[in-house]
Amino acid sequence: MAEPQSNAPSRADAGLPTSGVIHVRTRLTADFTVLSNALAQRRGSAVTVGVAAYMSSLPDGSPVSIAALCEHFAEGEILISRALRELEAAGYLERRRERLSTGQIRTRTYFYDVPGGDPAPPEPPKPRAPRRSPTAAPVVPASAPGAEPSVPLAAADPRAIAVLTALRRVDPRLVLSEQEAARLAPAVSVWLAAGVDAPRLTEFLTTGLPDRFRARPAGVLAFRLRETPLPAPPRLPAERETERPPVRPFQTCDGCERAFRAPQPGRCRDCRPESSLRAAG
Repeated sequence: MAEPQSNAPSRADAGLPTSGVIHVRTRLTADFTVLSNALAQRRGSAVTVGVAAYMSSLPDGSPVSIAALCEHFAEGEILISRALRELEAAGYLERRRERLSTGQIRTRTYFYDVPGGDPAPPEPPKPRAPRRSPTAAPVVPASAPGAEPSVPLAAADPRAIAVLTALRRVDPRLVLSEQEAARLAPAVSVWLAAGVDAPRLTEFLTTGLPDRFRARPAGVLAFRLRETPLPAPPRLPAERETERPPVRPFQTCDGCERAFRAPQPGRCRDCRPESSLRAAG
């Protein structure tokens, strides 16, 4: 007797979707990175998501310049640069210039798991303050190494602050807090020192902005000030060449046939009579 046929799914396939992806999960205990669904499922460029996932997996201090990323990925500089701009505009990436005590300028790159996080690295635990007598002066704790110093707005370049505060007149979205203006002021001062006047710099910062900001406008302004090459310095007027006295030609002495310089043929100094030498002075 033939066995009855059944279209019912087997017990092993029960509960599985009939189409689409089916995950085979493996619990990882090392060498893995946690990504938010908002980042992993971000609509748009796959290069942007791939660059974000790669940067999230790197340890602190790893190079993430365009050249370093191009060495890892098959895409070129244009696609990598576009991905970094998209991540910065979305608030996942922030690149900040900081001046060292030696006067050198370095760039720090902050990558956020969730946009809008705290850009400052966590401070190490502070050591206990030593005991002191009641008459001793209070101990002022030093800044944590690597932490960005808080620059008051009053200490910033007033010309740079004027440019930044006037941006909202052109685009009402460009409203900056005092901390953001003080942080952007040094970069604006560099542009002003390079010969870019305030109207031209304002036009540069407000032209071609996206219709919708996905992060604070300060991040977009910081990216433009940092990544756009500065204009070439104005050419200095050529210095006038000092007029040099004409060089006298060589002559052959009529007396000893020795070469000497003189405006016209004759005798050298040794062959001239003493009277002519005194007359010549």
